[in-house]
Amino acid sequence: LYREHREYFYDWCEIGSIYGAPGDCLWGGGRVGFGEAKARDVVSLMREYGISARLTFSNSLLNEKHLDDRDCNKLCVAFMNTSTQNSRKTLRTEGVLQNGGTRHTDGLVQNGVKVHSDLLMDYIRKEYPGFYFVSSTTKVLTDFRDFEKELKRQEFKYVVPDFRLNRDFKELDSLPDELKGKVEFLCNECCWFECYDRKACYENVSRKSLGEECEDHVCVSPTANRGYRFSDAMKNPGFIGIEDIKHKYMPMGFSQFKIEGRSLGSAVVLEMLLYYITKPEYRLNIREEIYLDSMLDLF
Repeated sequence: LYREHREYFYDWCEIGSIYGAPGDCLWGGGRVGFGEAKARDVVSLMREYGISARLTFSNSLLNEKHLDDRDCNKLCVAFMNTSTQNSRKTLRTEGVLQNGGTRHTDGLVQNGVKVHSDLLMDYIRKEYPGFYFVSSTTKVLTDFRDFEKELKRQEFKYVVPDFRLNRDFKELDSLPDELKGKVEFLCNECCWFECYDRKACYENVSRKSLGEECEDHVCVSPTANRGYRFSDAMKNPGFIGIEDIKHKYMPMGFSQFKIEGRSLGSAVVLEMLLYYITKPEYRLNIREEIYLDSMLDLF
């Protein structure tokens, strides 16, 4: 639909990247157990559409022995080949939503890796050159000075700040243009804004990815029993909506916006995509194309 009916979608944004990792990925982090698609199919799909793929390798507890993992190294080979062999024209940038940016120097789509561990990043840079790197929000950099230091690191093309920095407009606006271009905001986080245990939550996920026996992390959010709801995320003080993007962030010089949701069902993801990238007057058209028909019963 995005290709065949571009008029349905906002003309100021494009799908720049899709991110994820297999459900049993040892280097994975942030979410565990999600990602049922075969890597070969993902490579083929990204190649067909000319979209940058990002491997989510944000495990925070890796050490030297984990670098030899056979499956993760095979993933690097598969996606590195896409970045070097793809002959399709690249989109303008690799952000999830964006309104401008840069082209990979050879005109091809370049794939990326989201990382937490410097050890893993150094290993991939050496063994599988050609990827760009994104500093993961799993680092939970809630101090703006730490975030700015991360932006200044030359290794990273993009840095995803903790969502609680989303509204620090005075500090954000003070960044030079070259650093603003590296900021990729997490728009629709549902985590409790006052959460004091976010880093421990991510570490629990990392342990599970490594196959360690550990209890489930107990979320401290007052609404944890409700699960993820986009309506709750929209009430979050760190939420970035369409009007915010158009009238606040873009005029300030920011162009990269990330939508979370790879652990959610397709119905919820669809509603988020309808909100962020489609014009309101065409949302029913898209629903009709995807799943609505005159015989559909919800109950």
